[in-house]
Parts: sequence; structure tokens; C-alpha cells
Amino acid sequence: METAGVLLGLVILLCLVFALSNGLHDVSSVIATVINCGAASARQAIGIASFFGLLGALFSGSLVSDTISKLIDLPDHSMLLPILLSACFGAIAWNTITWRLGFPSSSTHALIGGIIGAVLIASGPSHIVWGFRELTGPGHEITGMVKIIASLFLSPFLGFSIAFVFQKAAKLFLRNAKATINKPIKRIQWLFVAGLSFNYGANDSQKILAILVLAFAAKNGSAPGEAPYWLKLCVGSSMFLAISFGGWSIMKTIGRGIYCLEPIHSLNSQLASVCSLAAANLTGAPVSTTHVVVGSVMGVGSADQYKMVRWSIVKEIVLAWFITMPMSALISALIYLLIKLIPGV
Repeated sequence: METAGVLLGLVILLCLVFALSNGLHDVSSVIATVINCGAASARQAIGIASFFGLLGALFSGSLVSDTISKLIDLPDHSMLLPILLSACFGAIAWNTITWRLGFPSSSTHALIGGIIGAVLIASGPSHIVWGFRELTGPGHEITGMVKIIASLFLSPFLGFSIAFVFQKAAKLFLRNAKATINKPIKRIQWLFVAGLSFNYGANDSQKILAILVLAFAAKNGSAPGEAPYWLKLCVGSSMFLAISFGGWSIMKTIGRGIYCLEPIHSLNSQLASVCSLAAANLTGAPVSTTHVVVGSVMGVGSADQYKMVRWSIVKEIVLAWFITMPMSALISALIYLLIKLIPGV
């Protein structure tokens, strides 16, 4: 079998493995609040998340995928497959490390970092679409790394802000409510978990599909096209199969470690996360579901009892966020150098 075919096969395999590692992080985040507040059992939450997340992956569109696929501009298609292979290796390695430590870091950060590291070591910074020229140009277009960095760092603040406002409003309107109000609040969360899972599946699957579309284009020497449904099904299934391997440490950190969530906190957190992810999907912004959910949990906690938020844990999470991209970039760069030592690659 020709080298390009072998590399393509490895990229497909690693993309599916990355989808599993992505699911370990982000599916855990999606269902963490609804389980920990008692609105659904683990089995019920996993069932809802898996079904609607798979629907999101199948009917996701391509706006987010287009953003990722336009991040790099290489003159030679033959360089792309080793770069994508290295990027996947770097992202998987970092996801595995943070999963074992129970840190809710960003799979999106890891993947972007992996791509950047491999491209930098392979062909230099000029082949990354940074987006500064487009931003300062006549059209003031937001694209490339500028768009990705902006969306990755603004999305948690958006989730925080929306959740903060919703929680303040809930405290005002439900200040005289009885404890029995918790029952309908728990029930309605199933709807929002479904919406959150759909938007998560749509956003996160597109990032992986972008890598696969680029890989097929590199193999065939053609322009990137639309991902077929069978490929979307494979990626979506891998993402939601991951929860069976256990993302419980991350789930515990988000559901209990940051703030002690009650049903109303969980509801407002989910609603804020749905709004943030839906906005990201409509604008083609690749965001981190984990970041959005953590931001929303911090938002409801700050609105309710600021001093009861465990800010020491938040600091650890934020540190993991900031080091994810450079660490995955470093790992992918090293992997690329190792791959290039193989004759014929």
C-alpha cells in the first residue's frame, strides 16, 4: 500500500480515537450538572446525551469545520498528512493526561495546539492563517487564529455572563417559591440537556470532521469537500461511546467541585450553555463545550453565593486551559519530527 494511503488510514484511526478522548472530557461536562443535582440518573443522562449528540453530529452543517480547515495554508498537499497525524497524536496525548488527572481541559484547545505545533515545525509560521492582516484590512474580516482564539476565550465569559443574569433573575422571581418547585425544574432540565447535547455534538464533531476532510483532500490532491454522512456517523458514535469508559472524575469536578449545585443552578447553567453553543454554531466558531459549561457553573455560583465558589479549583482549571494549547503543540511538533525519520514519509 502506498505511503499516502497508510497515512490516511492512520489519520482516520487517530481521529476516531481523538473523538473518544473528546467524549471523555466534553460528554462528561454536558451531563455533569443534571446528574449531580438529581434531575436524572447517570443512565438517563447518558441516553439523552448520546441520542441528541449523535443527531447534532449528523446534522451539524459545516461552518465550524470550514473555520478549522482554513486555519492552515500549505503549498504542497504531501505535507498535510504527516501534519494531521502529528496534530492528532498531540491532542490525544494531552487529552489522556488531563483525563487521568481529572482536569476539565479543552479538547478543542488540544486539537488547535496540535495543528499549530505540527505546522510550525514542518513549514514555519507563514503557513498558518493568523488572521491579523484580514482583521486590520479594509473588510475587517475575523478569520483564522484570530477567530479561533476569540471564540475559545470569549465563550466561557459568555456562558458565565448569561448564567449570572439567569440566576439573579431566578432568585428574584422565585424568592417566595416552595421546595416543591424543584420537581418541575428537574423535569425541564431533560429538554435543556437534549439541546446542550445536540449543540455539543454539532460543534465538536465538526472539528474532527475538518481534519478528516483535509486528510481525504490531501490523499486525493483535491480541494476539501463536505463530509459524508457515514463519516459523521462514525465520529458521532465514537464521541458518545466514550462515556462508557468513564469521565466520572471530570463530571465530579464540574458538578460538585466548583459549586454545590441545586436544581435551579443546574437549569440556569444548562440554559446559558445552550445559548452560548448555539451562537457558536451559527457563527462557525469552534468553542470548548467544557469551557462553556464550567463558565456557566461559575456564573450561577457567583450570582448565588460568590464566597461559596471554590476558586482554588477554578484556578487549577484555568491553568489547565492556558497550558493546553502550548503543551499539545509541543507534543505534536516532537511527533512530527519522529514521523519524518521514517523512510518514505
